[in-house]
Amino acid sequence: MSDTPPPPEAVAPPEALPECPSCCKPAVLCVCDGVTPIENRLSLLILQHPQEQDKTLGTARLAALHFTDAVLTVGLSWPSLAKALGRPADPQRWAILYLGSANAAELAPDQEVVALDGKGAAYADQAKALAFIEGVIVLDGTWSQAKALWWRNPWVLKCKRVILGPKHPSRYGRVRAEPRGDALSTIEAAALLLSRLEDRPEIETELDATFQRMLEKFRAARSQLPKPPSSKRRFHTKGHKRK
Repeated sequence: MSDTPPPPEAVAPPEALPECPSCCKPAVLCVCDGVTPIENRLSLLILQHPQEQDKTLGTARLAALHFTDAVLTVGLSWPSLAKALGRPADPQRWAILYLGSANAAELAPDQEVVALDGKGAAYADQAKALAFIEGVIVLDGTWSQAKALWWRNPWVLKCKRVILGPKHPSRYGRVRAEPRGDALSTIEAAALLLSRLEDRPEIETELDATFQRMLEKFRAARSQLPKPPSSKRRFHTKGHKRK
């Protein structure tokens, strides 16, 4: 008679939750049915770091779905803005959101969108600095991932750098801690940027409502969902993804 203990019963791996093909989120978090694309005057380009894998709480794809003129591109570097965007574009006519060490509350306390010059100082005439912008770029990833995207793409220095000074903290709240009070999710950053630059507050209202619905679904389904990756979050503001 063998003394070898019987093998333990095989434990089946947890069944993967079905995903929405549009937002790529678990179906229990999908809010696509409430999204009606907005015709935006300023183009939106979201550059997502390839290691940004937070499908549960990430908002980059959801932000892109909200606009008729939006591109989400995944990668580390591109030779030019045109290559990242997939069409001809002049980087000098684009703005890029990148906080770095800048603080809007110190540089321009009364403004939510602040354009910076090459030395990191706020332009004296903000309206003039942003008058001819054709599009905005948001970096999606953790703080270090956004920094990597910034430094691996030298052409971003040709863009007008902007930072945000949101009046309210991110709606993430206790769901996911942000590294700074001015750090927002990607969808919140895009909402604040485009609503202020286009002078259309309804953009922020609509995107914030979508984000709130997603967070409510997350809280209701938290026990069914995989644990989000642990990291020091967001450059956005989430510089960026109130990627």
